[in-house]
Amino acid sequence: MSVLSQSPSPCGRYLAAGNNYGEVAIFGLAAALGAGATEESKKPLFCFRAHRGPVYALACGERQLLSASDGEVKAWNWADLAKKGCKEVWTRRPPCRSSLEVPEINSIQINHRDNSLVMAGGDGVVRVMDLESGAFTHELRGHRDCVHCVALRDPPPVSVGGRGRHHLRHGSQVQLIEVHKYPECSRPQHGKWIRCVATDSDWMV
Repeated sequence: MSVLSQSPSPCGRYLAAGNNYGEVAIFGLAAALGAGATEESKKPLFCFRAHRGPVYALACGERQLLSASDGEVKAWNWADLAKKGCKEVWTRRPPCRSSLEVPEINSIQINHRDNSLVMAGGDGVVRVMDLESGAFTHELRGHRDCVHCVALRDPPPVSVGGRGRHHLRHGSQVQLIEVHKYPECSRPQHGKWIRCVATDSDWMV
């Protein structure tokens, strides 16, 4: 089993972790990390099957946990999860060209400025969904390969994934950084891909 994603609850009492079997495990952090923690208290409070495919990404909203897999995003209420319930609130599936080309959703980020969800697709497309209506409002294109992750910088609202940067409001690419072309970052034995990225103020790591 591989843990592919994790997200804390808004209250900080729980941790959700998603694995390659489509399962989400909910851990109680106080019991697992406290001074009197035992092997039993470090185990999940409960597990549930969220998707048929791997849980590639998790994101925490104010009231909901969002999980992403192959071509779908689902929402679960934290209030239900705290009571060991796992009733699905909604499912959204981004548009794809055919049923044979369903891209995995590798990373999701909530943009709290406009209550939208930004998702990185295995088809090279970064999609933006309005969380209120469930409508997909933008498709950011320009990557030649799989987008492994997205990160949001504010202001201005910018999505970073793979090797490019996009302005969310206008949907246009504003910069292309090809990290593998810099000698100090070149890793020919591993390839050109970037697995994760984070932003803070004027810095990107």
